Amino acid sequence: MSEPFQCLGLETKDKSALKKAGILTHDQLLSHLPKRYEDRRAFESRVIAGQSVCLRGQVTDFRHKGFGGRRFSEATFVIQGREMALDGRLGLRWFNMPYISNMVAAGMELVLYGKVKDSKNGYIIDHPEFEVIEQNGVGGIHIERIVPIYRNVQGIPQRRLREIMWAACEEIDSKTVRPFLHPQPSQDRGEHIRAVHFPSEIADTEEARREFALEEFFLLQLNVLWKKAKIKNSNGYSQGQKTSLLKEFYESLPFDLTGAQKRSVKEIHVDMKAPVPMHRLLQGDVGSGKTFVAMCAMLLAVESGNQATLMAPTQILAEQHYLTFKKWLEPLGIRILLKTGSRQEQSYNDSEGKAQIIIGTHALLFDGVTFENLGLVIIDEQHRFGVDQRKQLIEQSKRGPDVLVMTATPIPRTLTLSIYGDLDVSLIDELPAGRQKIVTAVRQSPKVSDVSKFIKEHVDKGRQVYIVYPLVEESETLKAGAVTVEFEKWAKRLSKYEVDLLHGKMPANDKERIMADFRSGKTDVLLSTTVIEVGVDVPNANIMLIYDAERFGLAQLHQLRGRVGRGEHKSYCVLITKTKDEAPLQKLEILAGTENGFELAEEDLKIRGPGEVLGTAQSGTNELQYIEFLADTKLIRQARALAESVLAQDPSLSQNQHLKPYIKEENEALQIS
Repeated sequence: MSEPFQCLGLETKDKSALKKAGILTHDQLLSHLPKRYEDRRAFESRVIAGQSVCLRGQVTDFRHKGFGGRRFSEATFVIQGREMALDGRLGLRWFNMPYISNMVAAGMELVLYGKVKDSKNGYIIDHPEFEVIEQNGVGGIHIERIVPIYRNVQGIPQRRLREIMWAACEEIDSKTVRPFLHPQPSQDRGEHIRAVHFPSEIADTEEARREFALEEFFLLQLNVLWKKAKIKNSNGYSQGQKTSLLKEFYESLPFDLTGAQKRSVKEIHVDMKAPVPMHRLLQGDVGSGKTFVAMCAMLLAVESGNQATLMAPTQILAEQHYLTFKKWLEPLGIRILLKTGSRQEQSYNDSEGKAQIIIGTHALLFDGVTFENLGLVIIDEQHRFGVDQRKQLIEQSKRGPDVLVMTATPIPRTLTLSIYGDLDVSLIDELPAGRQKIVTAVRQSPKVSDVSKFIKEHVDKGRQVYIVYPLVEESETLKAGAVTVEFEKWAKRLSKYEVDLLHGKMPANDKERIMADFRSGKTDVLLSTTVIEVGVDVPNANIMLIYDAERFGLAQLHQLRGRVGRGEHKSYCVLITKTKDEAPLQKLEILAGTENGFELAEEDLKIRGPGEVLGTAQSGTNELQYIEFLADTKLIRQARALAESVLAQDPSLSQNQHLKPYIKEENEALQIS
């Protein structure tokens, strides 16, 4: 339907709010899925601190209060059934939300959802989601059934949005459902859509959501395979016909590359020799030696008469790459340039000619950097860059450059297939000889004196220490350590030693100086946030203390742990936590039990789910409706096989015109002609 809302009886303000939310058609409206469901057939009458509950009851008191300069609204809520402490009374609290007084008043009946907390006056819920039950609200679609709770649409209350969705489901017919896998929709699509929005039982949603997830992943796979085919049929550089520089580099190394590194170089070399753009993902665990593989690829481009560039997400990492590349490649006569937001440095005299290798941060995109013949683009820790940033750098080449994206964050197999399905994958699955095993331990609220003694013992032997906290500054809402506050305490405890502070809010010059001091050994103990998470290489640092460790994901903890164990000294990673909850402690014990990043990635996927693991920066993932199924290997492979079958039989989709609108043409923005 071109004008889908006419039959729904929507008011002008509803249409306006939906339009602002990007919902323009009936189809898009039906795709605005519930974020969760509440079973309002039988409400809970008992609450337990730490659990989220759905309750029904009456507000008996409502007032505004002030405390410590903060304003908040507070209500007393009496739960139906009264089968809990304090005669069924529960406190509700909203901070800095004065408009709540226009929505809630004594005498109102509410349905609410939130996480219960213990307080000195009993149980309380901060910022609960709630709906007012009107006198005629019994029955219908808002109560006494399984009720969908939608992501907010600004300007439309949850209750009204549910009514709009009910009306949209009532209007479903064969013309309003999207055919993905087949030109003609199946008979039960309408029922599946209704089951997702207004199920009779929670279990009813599973089959329907799985069916729609298959369709969504089919489209995702169709796009990545379409993109891959476009790349394979486009013009690029043929590089790596000569390998003198690469052989000279191998001979200059005082160690041998691992078998996995050599295999990866070989795969990259084969791709670069082909006259079509390479598009490859280099995946390797912390400390596996991806940088040396990147150097090999760059030497192949340079000896072919082309430039190579490497873009890193932080100034600290870009500078470290520059120092590493200078150390190993400058003796081979390679001209290297560093370009960050606050610094430009080159390893050669201007009169000697243009840079052959350019290393930098986002500054490569904005600070007037021009490339004469860019043949190879390497993106380090690529998940930290947006799609547009990668595209901008790639488009600075005169034709399709070879592209190598690297990550030290192990990616679960299903996510690799889903999100990076257009890339060929090289895997470095072994560590270089000499890498030290890291002793990882979980400690609950250890004595400060014991921790200080542990630090002093190692610093006295000439070692260095990282101490990591989750926050830069103290937070009113988060109970976690702030590095700026803790720095003062540690500086006093370790007054005989050099202690310094590093965090992301510092000016770039300060961060550069602080890291240089730590690398050189001038600083003994570095307090930091996760700004040191990626790529920082200080072989003399052998202790990593992570406070409030439960606040980090497994992958991030593994990255932080990888900052130690890089030298000859026995190394330790201590995960410090105050929590007594079983789930976060179990997570920390999983990390302590293995150093295999790929095993941890799979566990992280189970614990946090695909949405948290991926974040929202990756192309397409922030648009997925059924992201929870990304961990379903069978479903992903089924979607991949369907997409491969369609494109094998119909590469141009001329016989599947109904699929053409779902091919994202921006996928061709890799400068592929």
